[in-house]
Amino acid sequence: MASISLKHIFKIYSGDVTAVSDFNLEVPDKEFLILVGPSGCGKSTTLRMIAGLEEISKGELYIGDRLVNDVAPKDRDIAMVFQNYALYPHMTVFKNMAFGLELRKVPKDVIKEKVEEAARILDIEHLLNRKPKALSGGQRQRVALGRAMVRDPAVFLLDEPLSNLDAKLRAAMRTEITKLHKKLGTTFVYVTHDQTEAMTMGDRIVVMKDGFIQQVDTPQNLYDKPCNKFVAGFIGSPQMNFIKVTIVKEGDMFYSTFGDYKLEIPRGKTVDGTFDAYIGKEVTMGVRPEAIHDDELFLSEFPNLKVKADVEIAELMGSEIYIYMVVEGNNIVAKVPPRSTYKPGDNISIAIDMTKAHFFDNETEKAICN
Repeated sequence: MASISLKHIFKIYSGDVTAVSDFNLEVPDKEFLILVGPSGCGKSTTLRMIAGLEEISKGELYIGDRLVNDVAPKDRDIAMVFQNYALYPHMTVFKNMAFGLELRKVPKDVIKEKVEEAARILDIEHLLNRKPKALSGGQRQRVALGRAMVRDPAVFLLDEPLSNLDAKLRAAMRTEITKLHKKLGTTFVYVTHDQTEAMTMGDRIVVMKDGFIQQVDTPQNLYDKPCNKFVAGFIGSPQMNFIKVTIVKEGDMFYSTFGDYKLEIPRGKTVDGTFDAYIGKEVTMGVRPEAIHDDELFLSEFPNLKVKADVEIAELMGSEIYIYMVVEGNNIVAKVPPRSTYKPGDNISIAIDMTKAHFFDNETEKAICN
C-alpha cells in the first residue's frame, strides 16, 4: 500500500501549452480520491503522469517514499483501468487477467489462484473461458478491474472507467467499485467528468479547471461550502442557480436585491462584517434548486422571501419535479416534491431559503459567504 505525493507538478507540451499548472496534493494511503472537472481541465493528464504514461515537465512525484519521476510505469507498483477496457480480443478472460503475471514469470499455480480469487470477488467466475467479444460492457469492465487486481498494486488508477456504460449499469458499477475499494484497502485515484460519480464514490474530490486545482475537499463540503462560483456551479445536479443581486444595508440588516425584490440575508451570514465591503455593489447570489420552495407552509411562514416566477418547463423525475422558470429575467431551476401540477405559462409564487444562499464576488468569483 502507498501514499502519493505530487509537489509543484507541471505538464507543458510543445508550443508552450500548459495542461497542468503547479499541482500540489497529498493522497494518504488507502484513500479513494476523485479528480473531476470538465473536458480538457487536465485531470486525465495528471493521472497519466502518476502512471508514468506522460512525462512530468516540472515538479516531483512520490509513490510511498520513492521519487518516481524517472521510474518506468511497470516499476511504479500501480495498475491502471482505462475507459476502453483495453482487453486482448484473442485471449480468454482468464488469459487477459493472467497476462501481466505471466510476463513477470509468476508460477502458474499462483496465477490460477489470484485470477480465480479476483473473478470470485467480481462475480465473473463463469466468464473465465469466454473472449471479450462475448461479454457485455459491464462484464468487460469487471475483467479490466480483475486484471488490475491480480497484480496487488499499491495504487489503482482509473481513467473514466464507467463512461462507456449505460446509466443503469453505471450506477451499479459505481457501487461495485466503492465496495471493491473497501475490500482491497488500496489507494484509488479515479478520474471522471461526472460529478454524480465524484459525489457518491470519493473520500475526497479534487475539482480542476484549466489545469489548476480549484478546491480539494470532502463531497459534502464541496457541496455546502464551494470556494468559488465554478465549483458551486460544477458540483450539484441540476446545477446551482446564479442571480446578479445588489447588497443593501438598512439599520443593522443586509438585503439581497434584484428587480422588485428585497430578500433579507440571515444575520449568521453577515455578523462577521464580510458584507460591509459590498454595500451598494453587485454580487452573484447562488441558490441550489432544493433551496427554492413552492409549498404553502414555507410561503406563509416566510412571506418576505416570496418571489413570482413564470414556469417554462416542468420535468417529472418520479420522486421530484424540476421546474424551469424565469424570475425577473433570471433562469431558475427548482427541485420540488412531485405533488406539483405546474404547466408552461403558469405564474407561481416561490420562496428562496436565504439560509442556504451563497454569495460570490463578481470580479474574482470567490465565495463571499456560504
